Amino acid sequence: MTMLRTVRMLTRYNAWADKLIFDAVARLPDGEATKPRRSLFKNFVHTLNHNYVIDLIFQAHLEGRDHGFTARNTAQYPPLDELWPAQEAVDNWYIAWSDRITDAALDEKVAFTFVGGGQGVMTRAEILLHVVNHTTYHRGFVADLFYQVPTLPPTTDLPVFLRDVPLDLG
Repeated sequence: MTMLRTVRMLTRYNAWADKLIFDAVARLPDGEATKPRRSLFKNFVHTLNHNYVIDLIFQAHLEGRDHGFTARNTAQYPPLDELWPAQEAVDNWYIAWSDRITDAALDEKVAFTFVGGGQGVMTRAEILLHVVNHTTYHRGFVADLFYQVPTLPPTTDLPVFLRDVPLDLG
């Protein structure tokens, strides 16, 4: 599999897994998605909001513009039914980005300032890998929160995606 095909597969995987998680959170009994929990973030929605913020920060890095965030999450978060369309839009942006990027552009280095301070430099491919890895990591936090309800989280593993979703990556 080429780097381009891998990047395209990963953007689609990330969008698929986000949809599964958001759909499962939306099906929770009333109040469970925002009920305070023992977690790094306050609840399901605040954790998902963190993923969204990080996606936006690195989208801005890829576009070479300021993102306007001063932290890796916001103190307040939108309701789930507002956060999902926003997350879906940024997931679709990453898919479209992956469909138009070239191998050469994936190797381009992008300089940026970390939200917490300090300078960073990553290739475009490394940024995409970080975005997918970061989101997967925090979907794990969300999966743990399902057990606190208690209910089972959806299965968002990459092999399940590869089994269940036909891909035409060009």
